[in-house]
Amino acid sequence: MGPSVTLTCSVPAAYIRIDHYGPVRVASEVTRASAQECGLTGALPHQAAVIASELARNIAKHATYGALSIHPLPLGGGLEILAADHGPGSPELERCRTDGFTTTSTLGAVSRVAATFTIETRPGTGTLVRARLALPGRRQAAHQDTGLVSLPADIGTHCADAAADANAAAVLDTGTARTADVIDGLGHGHGHEAAEAAQAAPRSFRDTAEQPLPHILTAPHRALRHTRGTAVGIARPHAERAECSGTGDVRTGTLSPHHVHRRVTGRPGIVGRRTPAPHTRHARQLLRPAGTAVVLPADGIDPQWSHTPTDFPPRPAPPLLAAAIAPTPPALRFQDDATVSTARPGQVTS
Repeated sequence: MGPSVTLTCSVPAAYIRIDHYGPVRVASEVTRASAQECGLTGALPHQAAVIASELARNIAKHATYGALSIHPLPLGGGLEILAADHGPGSPELERCRTDGFTTTSTLGAVSRVAATFTIETRPGTGTLVRARLALPGRRQAAHQDTGLVSLPADIGTHCADAAADANAAAVLDTGTARTADVIDGLGHGHGHEAAEAAQAAPRSFRDTAEQPLPHILTAPHRALRHTRGTAVGIARPHAERAECSGTGDVRTGTLSPHHVHRRVTGRPGIVGRRTPAPHTRHARQLLRPAGTAVVLPADGIDPQWSHTPTDFPPRPAPPLLAAAIAPTPPALRFQDDATVSTARPGQVTS
């Protein structure tokens, strides 16, 4: 009998740039459709649309530019809406949560509609907001200590169809451990071919979720042999350490609110084409001091994230950390898909 695996998401439903009021309606419509695709029923799709509309309107009104990322929760069970902007921030964060505050009155209403609501801000720099809605009976899903952002390189003016995303990511809870992976389909200029490889790999990941990391890493090799191949990074955070394994340029790091503790890069090779020699196929062990998160960024993420502090010190918890590391307009001039997954250990069951 296979492991009890929590449903995962692989890519974001949508990514919407906000630099004027025009995309506000787009954000509402796209989020409503995404909520329905995630299985949200009753008033929840309407609530999701209201949250997205208010967050987009807040960016258009107060920030220079920003974006919304809408996707299923990393471990399934609901929908997540991330808003990131570059603007004045809020010098009075607690008052932002209260209806009637003159400059950010919408955030108080959003915080009450959402199952969970988190905001981080830095005056003069910008604001990150995360709002989550959960399926009926799955409210605990909104409290997952995980984060995921995945951006296709060919993002359009307002919204990109993530089906062409050449990256994929997933987080799996098996009851004994939490395992996260990031898959980077190879081939600049070959979006659909790279996406084919990236979307095929998670199936093998789900089937082998309880296995040692090197086995999970090599399992997709046969399934991807007729594709362009992928780079893969896998991490499994534990109480005081983290295991990681990778092939290609997906990196793994452990990050505290104050600094990066460790960074490692995947071993040379291409999953589906050329895997590492057998003697290199073992999981690396990283110390994970209390409070640190495991971070898995693909190569579309600027490596400077690990050398310089984010604009939102102290670095936020995993759900917002992914958004803090991912690029936002006008920095969306990258040549490759940008994906980052973050996680802390899951709840272990006997």
